[in-house]
Amino acid sequence: MEHITQRQLFFQHVAQTSDFPLALEIERAEGVYLYGTGGQQYIDLISGIGVSNVGHRHLNVLGAIQEQLEKYMHLMVYGEFVQSPQVQLAHALAQTLPPSLSNVYFSNSGTEAIEGAMKLAKRYTGRNELISCFNAYHGSTQGALSLGSSEDFKRNYRPLLPGIRHIRHGYVEDLEHITCRTAAVVMEVIQGEAGVRVPDAAYLQAVRERCSDVGALLIFDEIQTGFGRTGTFWAFEAFGIEPDVVVCAKGMGGGMPIGAFVSSPELMAVFRNNPILGHITTFGGHPVSCAASLATLQTILDNKLHEATEAKGQLFRQLLVHPAIKEVRGKGLMLAAEFESFEILKPIIDRAIERGQTGCGVITDWFLFCNNSMRIAPPLIITETEIRRACAIVLEAINA
Repeated sequence: MEHITQRQLFFQHVAQTSDFPLALEIERAEGVYLYGTGGQQYIDLISGIGVSNVGHRHLNVLGAIQEQLEKYMHLMVYGEFVQSPQVQLAHALAQTLPPSLSNVYFSNSGTEAIEGAMKLAKRYTGRNELISCFNAYHGSTQGALSLGSSEDFKRNYRPLLPGIRHIRHGYVEDLEHITCRTAAVVMEVIQGEAGVRVPDAAYLQAVRERCSDVGALLIFDEIQTGFGRTGTFWAFEAFGIEPDVVVCAKGMGGGMPIGAFVSSPELMAVFRNNPILGHITTFGGHPVSCAASLATLQTILDNKLHEATEAKGQLFRQLLVHPAIKEVRGKGLMLAAEFESFEILKPIIDRAIERGQTGCGVITDWFLFCNNSMRIAPPLIITETEIRRACAIVLEAINA
């Protein structure tokens, strides 16, 4: 009988979302490194797209998972049983946020958290218009997809949600579109898939003021920026404002699937009636994921990983100097290195990965709505030595 390889099974049975998946066969991962089945070594400069903030398989996270596995896993649908991992994580999250943001709803992912936040805004305000930004990415389910502006992603799935209006991120003059018809403005503090666009503090303060004036909720999507990536635990902390709802996922689970939206008890209370069970999930707040998330949160705070990201980001900026690199922009360890075009960038990304066949490779990629920029978002635990090694490999790939 012919032997079927893992690679063959991957292409036969795992649904593909592009015609050119990376198809790297990874055997194990630890810290900032991934290891292939043939001994290949790669530095992960994208953290599984913003997920592995404390690195792969952090001992604190593994310990928390193992400890919880000895007790229980799924018990009951969301919100019915008092489960210690959920309770402790919710309390710990509230301690990192302003007092008004103290009520947590756990989900399985970021896009599900966005869906819940959208429902919360409509239910609380009684309005149905939602405003988001051009080139924003909030997820791929039909509600979250409706918030996006890219017709390439949307056109074949219409009809989507009505009542969605788009504004330009960073343009104060567009805020006039936020009116008394608006239930909520859903906004990334720092735009991610647009290529890491950091707004002025005055702009976000104007957004906050406009929402307050017209009675619209301000929902901050911190799915990529939260849990320490940009220099503060939450990105909005650096801009001197508070949202009505904050959404998180990705880096909060230490590699486990989990998301959440957080608001005030007053807002969250609307899910209790008319209808009862106004938002519900089976696996949201899974105890093992919550245990992993609590360990991740404590690891970031105890080791002040978020406070070190600015200096590490500056080191990337200092080292990634090359005529082919037009600029390196971003905040903390959420960076984008811009090249002239995708046609120039793509072979560089490929060569950096291919280096893993003979030595150490580097895994990077580009952005959904900015394909001429290289994503740089490594685990927060990356060391100066590892940064220097990764940048040398990237520069070698450019020169090749």
